[in-house]
Amino acid sequence: MIKKILIVDDSPISIKIIKSCIPKDQNYELFDAADGQIGVEKYKEVKPDLTFMDLTMPVMNGFQALEEIIKFDHKAMVIILTADVQIKAVAKAHELGAFSVLKKPPAKESIAAAIKEADVALSERG
Repeated sequence: MIKKILIVDDSPISIKIIKSCIPKDQNYELFDAADGQIGVEKYKEVKPDLTFMDLTMPVMNGFQALEEIIKFDHKAMVIILTADVQIKAVAKAHELGAFSVLKKPPAKESIAAAIKEADVALSERG
């Protein structure tokens, strides 16, 4: 069951929007990081059940951060949230181990549905 959610994005506004899209009735513990490098460190520290990751960030981009997180925890549940939904970017994200890719800006419904899907996938993994 998803309890902790990490949001990795260099835009404070994006983080705010994503947080506002996460259902409030579940009492999720929310964490955030301002770039991929901090995101990887925060992942290792917090060990979230679900991570929302931007692709275009300074210091370490989302692809690199995703790769590092998957190396650290091959069962990591990472959802890419990006404006870059080109077929190549989506394919690369999946190749590196992303659970899914959502378009920015997100809709409340798409975030809620993604959390539900991730929850189901996590419970099936055991």
